[in-house]
Amino acid sequence: MAIAVFPLNLPNLLTVLRIMLVPALVVALLGNTPGGDVLAAVVFALASLTDFVDGYLARARAEITTFGKLMDPLADKLLIVAALISLVSLHRLAAWVAMVIITRELAVTMLRLGATQAGVVMAASTFGKAKTCLQIAAILAVIAVHGQPAWLDVLLYVTVAVTVLSGLDYFFGVRRRLQRANAQADA
Repeated sequence: MAIAVFPLNLPNLLTVLRIMLVPALVVALLGNTPGGDVLAAVVFALASLTDFVDGYLARARAEITTFGKLMDPLADKLLIVAALISLVSLHRLAAWVAMVIITRELAVTMLRLGATQAGVVMAASTFGKAKTCLQIAAILAVIAVHGQPAWLDVLLYVTVAVTVLSGLDYFFGVRRRLQRANAQADA
């Protein structure tokens, strides 16, 4: 009798596919192959699309699993971080931009873990979803567009600003929820 490592449903398979596309993205970006940027843009776009589709399908089909709750955000972070680090190593993205985004992602992940351990679950906010869309758009633009046109600089600055603000929003939201939970526990 075989034991499944994770519940086999389409949303979970899409999450695993996104994780498997991360090395393909890095190879497409860093391997000096003809058409590498086009391939990298396609891989990144496909992987990003799975992020939107898996969550939608999980909710629509009532196939939300613990595996999905844990692995979906991890898959998102792996994809974004791998793309950012690759683009910095190619000198196509300023290191400070990548560090701000990566630091925010790691901080929120740690906050999420701490809050979960305290019994507080924070769902993704509209601000957080906007941040994700901007990060995807900015990374895709950096992959697809060579040079630094002014509109791309603006997109990167807006992305960094929304990333920082959504991180602060998440921090203060978790703080409020934890204070409420502690007040209810004391009552």
